[in-house]
Amino acid sequence: MTHRNARAMIPLAAAGIVVTASTGCDYSGTTAANSVPITTDHSAADGKPALNAVRAFDLGELVVDGAGYALYRYDEDATMPPKSACDTTCTRQWKPVPGAAAQNLHGVEPALVGTMTRADGTDQVTLAGWPLYRCVADEMPGETAGRGMAGAWFPVTPQGAKVVTAADPGQSDAFGL
Repeated sequence: MTHRNARAMIPLAAAGIVVTASTGCDYSGTTAANSVPITTDHSAADGKPALNAVRAFDLGELVVDGAGYALYRYDEDATMPPKSACDTTCTRQWKPVPGAAAQNLHGVEPALVGTMTRADGTDQVTLAGWPLYRCVADEMPGETAGRGMAGAWFPVTPQGAKVVTAADPGQSDAFGL
């Protein structure tokens, strides 16, 4: 295959991802240990900062970013007022979700979303007062490798609660709804 043909296939592959995500089909990696199939009714493949409510087959409702990666809350953070306890060392593993994500919501109640200014001067999005993060150990959309880390990191629901245990997949239809 020439370089020209390979480049032509990249947009087609990206279009396939968009079509799959926008039609409600699951998109996930099944090779990772904590990978969870998720469904959504919008395109999460654009990678823009966003908060998107999805349903993971085995975890129930949770929030992902614009690229489909699970978002987390940290039990050591404060909510009134929002304050991050995740310092410079911590942010190597847990990337703060930029405040711009508050402008692109899908299935998340706008009244629950806010922003806070971190000690380094950057803005971070909050949900129900909880600062949100992405775990660098999640190597692909749908993974939740950070769930339960240090007994304090958990994926977050669209209401801001933590996802502690797996949902009962027997109580959902084929798409986890």
